[in-house]
Amino acid sequence: MRCTTRLFSRALMVMGFCLAIFVPALAHAQEGELKVGSKRFTESYILAEVIAQTAQAAGGKTRVLQGLGNTAIVFEALRSGQIDVYGEYTGTIALEIVKGDATMNLAAINQALVPLGLGAAVPLGFNDGYALAMRRAQADELGIKTLSDLAKHPTLKLGLSNEFIGRADGWKGLAARYQLGGQPIGLDHGLAYDAIAQKQIDVMDIYTTDAKIDHLGLLVLQDDQAYFPRYDAVLLYRLDLPQKHPAAWAALQKLEGRINEATMIAMNAQAELASQPFDAIARQFLVQNTAQALAGGQQATLQKVGKTSQSFGAQLWQRLIGDDLWRLTWQHLVLVLVSVGVATLLAVPLGVLLFPHPKLRALALGTAGVLQTIPSLALLAVLIAVLGVIGRWPALLALMVYSVLPILSNTVAGLSEVPPGLRNAALALGMTPGQRMGAIELPIALPTVMAGIRTASAIAIGTATIAAFIGAGGLGERIVTGLALNDSALMLAGALPAAGLALCSELFFEAVDRYLRRSKRI
Repeated sequence: MRCTTRLFSRALMVMGFCLAIFVPALAHAQEGELKVGSKRFTESYILAEVIAQTAQAAGGKTRVLQGLGNTAIVFEALRSGQIDVYGEYTGTIALEIVKGDATMNLAAINQALVPLGLGAAVPLGFNDGYALAMRRAQADELGIKTLSDLAKHPTLKLGLSNEFIGRADGWKGLAARYQLGGQPIGLDHGLAYDAIAQKQIDVMDIYTTDAKIDHLGLLVLQDDQAYFPRYDAVLLYRLDLPQKHPAAWAALQKLEGRINEATMIAMNAQAELASQPFDAIARQFLVQNTAQALAGGQQATLQKVGKTSQSFGAQLWQRLIGDDLWRLTWQHLVLVLVSVGVATLLAVPLGVLLFPHPKLRALALGTAGVLQTIPSLALLAVLIAVLGVIGRWPALLALMVYSVLPILSNTVAGLSEVPPGLRNAALALGMTPGQRMGAIELPIALPTVMAGIRTASAIAIGTATIAAFIGAGGLGERIVTGLALNDSALMLAGALPAAGLALCSELFFEAVDRYLRRSKRI
């Protein structure tokens, strides 16, 4: 038993030493990089790659943080310096970020952004506006062509993205302007296309450069009262970017006017209909060097989809063994190992200290239990607000919080299993509390403690997939991107390796448990 305890103590020391080296390395890994962010929809993924590759071609080092979430999260990442630039839209900046009005031009927008340390520049050449759409056949049958016509049919089912429902320029204002009835349900933008195609909803919000509008035979309803402003694509950037990365900034300025609406629709189609990687789409656009070439190739892209369609199994296998598999798996493992490791270093000693004090023990377990009940996305949002950063740090902290309870509670439970007779015998032998804990109580409790670490690891492996929503990486990136593209094979290609990691974790801890119980009998 003493040998087992020494092994466990040494393992904790090694874990602490590794974390002391590794965690600071995370903070320095990103220095000197131009960090490009994106929201969680197809077009934003593509624009992020166009921006990053353009800057990299100028000799700079870039890093892309894809699928960070909605406007609020990506803007917070920019404001706090977690990213340097991302593609945004003038209407969104005016109404959502600087809280102005739809009449603001780029000069007025920049004047309002200066106090935030930000600027908007390099109009890319296309407008990607909000609109509502419905199946063309249904719209023709009901005689609906405009949003005013839609108001005459309040029983139609509305499926709108959650961001559109909550935006200042979204559902609430639109419903008030047109006197629209009905209560919309919140749907992920990518999933809404499937829902409307399967007639589960009748109306959805769309971006006017979406590739699936024509592909699914949807009719974009006319905004006959001019509610929506223009959403011209620009670069939203930190004002220190030109000084920190002058060559990259000079290269980015050459993107002005290079992407028209037909080009953007074609690139979106390459991603959503031909399942081409975002980086490959951006590379093709930059190599072609003309908007006309890509715009003229949209029909060829759509024809290619029909000719090269694969079975679901072939698509799944192709995505499963993609080039990013090991990178994402490593990122996922890092999130799990660091968070569970820190939780173990905190929870085991804390459990030992609290065990003799029932009231403090109950308070600590109750607090950990309350934190455990907070939904993961809600906890991530709170941590982003508190820490002022996105990415690995809030993700690691959230995973650590979820890992503390099972380890702490199992440490206490394991110590409670020590027979009173053994404690009395130790007292009779004159052993100090520390000697008693190290030689008797902790070795007996160790299998139960390891069961808590086992549970924490399983929770962390599953919850770490959510971390991709805030740019923390891991296998959740595939799931998040799959949601944006409505690509079931890609989502499954992220879920299956995560399930594999969970299975490997269970096998590892099962072997450790058998060893500990065999050592306990000896």
